[in-house]
Amino acid sequence: MKKLALSAGLLVLQAVPAMSASVSKTYSYFRIGGTTLEDIERDLQRRGPQVNASGSRHPGATRMEFTTNVTYRDRNGFCSVVKASVSVKANMILPRWTRSRGADKDTRFVWETLAADIKRHEESHVTIAKNHARDMEAALLDLTNYRGCDATKKAAQATTDRLLEQHDRAQAQFDRVEGVNFEKRILGLLERRLERISR
Repeated sequence: MKKLALSAGLLVLQAVPAMSASVSKTYSYFRIGGTTLEDIERDLQRRGPQVNASGSRHPGATRMEFTTNVTYRDRNGFCSVVKASVSVKANMILPRWTRSRGADKDTRFVWETLAADIKRHEESHVTIAKNHARDMEAALLDLTNYRGCDATKKAAQATTDRLLEQHDRAQAQFDRVEGVNFEKRILGLLERRLERISR
């Protein structure tokens, strides 16, 4: 079973080779126009991806799909997880500005800084997901010596659900911190870019 957007299910397969947490990334883009910062902001609010949790549109988003493969071994009535692998498919949705030629130099400069920060933010979401996928693998491998594999499978599902909830909370906390620091961060990035250009 697979679930999308910051959630996942447990797919139980027998005789699957053990792997470490892996991430595959893809990128998709939505177009924004305008020649001023106000135009760009308006288009980001109008065309940005809609995030299910908040219902509002954002300048970027990452949709993730977790797949968990678990192998069990039954010995003398006691069942353990012997292999566990978690993979994450991440699709980052980013803005692409299509009217940069008609904009002045300052607008292009601010946009380049903002676009880089949007991409960095979405890449950070992927890093958070990969770290939680590794934690999930380790937690699943700790499930040993249950009375029968049905009990082990139930424990694996409960462990997966619990760690996915932790993952979702970590992602939401990251967004809260980034939101609070947005203006300060962008101003700092602009200052650093200006310093590099002026050297």
